[in-house]
Amino acid sequence: MRHDQPSILITGCSSGIGRCVAEGLHARGYRVFASARSAAALAELAAHGLESLALDLDDSSSIRAAVAEVLRRTDGKLFALLNNGAYGQPGAVEDLPRAVLRAQFETNFFGWAELTNQVIPVMRRHGGGRIIQISSILGLIALPYRGAYTSSKFALEGLTDTLRLELAGSGVHVSLIEPGPISSRFRDNATRKFREHIDAENSVHHEHYQHMLARLEQEGPAAPFTLAPDAVLKKVLHALESKYPKPRYYVTFPTQLFATLRRLLPYRAMDWVLRRVSGGGRR
Repeated sequence: MRHDQPSILITGCSSGIGRCVAEGLHARGYRVFASARSAAALAELAAHGLESLALDLDDSSSIRAAVAEVLRRTDGKLFALLNNGAYGQPGAVEDLPRAVLRAQFETNFFGWAELTNQVIPVMRRHGGGRIIQISSILGLIALPYRGAYTSSKFALEGLTDTLRLELAGSGVHVSLIEPGPISSRFRDNATRKFREHIDAENSVHHEHYQHMLARLEQEGPAAPFTLAPDAVLKKVLHALESKYPKPRYYVTFPTQLFATLRRLLPYRAMDWVLRRVSGGGRR
């Protein structure tokens, strides 16, 4: 293993965006530390030539151990962090128990913040680095029955914008990537979380939930303009390799469209558009 390779730690590499970006950067010559939670996922990553690493974003000790292991292997250096590991918890806001909402934030927000804070001092010591956050179109807009995930991404966007301002002049560049619909196992995981945590039968939203489940469980892309994960890889490469990386990268047409509409439309008009797009929560 060459130690002059730029090193990057990536979370959530078991499938989808994380897996695609890890393999793509490895092929490009990066030293990739691909993290996941399950032993099976770690073994599969290692079999593809990646340096796999156990990391559970819900566990502070796991975060500290993973960072320590990366620094041990790289002689205390880390060029980049890509925060990607997350899941979506569907359900109407009024059906979300406090513990379920807290669990969404533990993985999608608090774990990311803690991991990021662990690596910032390392990057400062070496004069710079890159922090890349995989957000979502739902970090820009809200849609019905996605309140837990949306709120975690809105929080991430605010934290990341603040961090970018605080790190100005440090040599550490911070970017958000807004994917929109991307082919992955995200729907499968969301369906499992919904059935596990939401009492659909006794909810006033029962009828809407039936339509939502039908959408989540259908074969093929769930939304128009869905792209493959390598569309995200292209943006990640720019964020890593450009002298002046962008604060935000919009990946899909819906993300670009809604980023524009939210700046142009009054709130009531935007609400009308979002209700129409979601079919009142049926899509």
